[in-house]
Amino acid sequence: MTDFHEPEEAEGPGPRRQEFRTGADQPWDPEDLAVAHGQDPTPRNVERARRELEEDGPAAIEKTVP
Repeated sequence: MTDFHEPEEAEGPGPRRQEFRTGADQPWDPEDLAVAHGQDPTPRNVERARRELEEDGPAAIEKTVP
């Protein structure tokens, strides 16, 4: 499964900008998306998630993990 990372600090002078993150800010494996859908990562569910990621790109994640 994918390792998730903390957002980086904003650079430059002045107050720190607030960084907003969405679920699609980091790469997702099909296994991760299947589990995010509340499904067991069976071969069938992983294949369905792989197709969804391939067809919809980041939108596949945004629909599931806002």
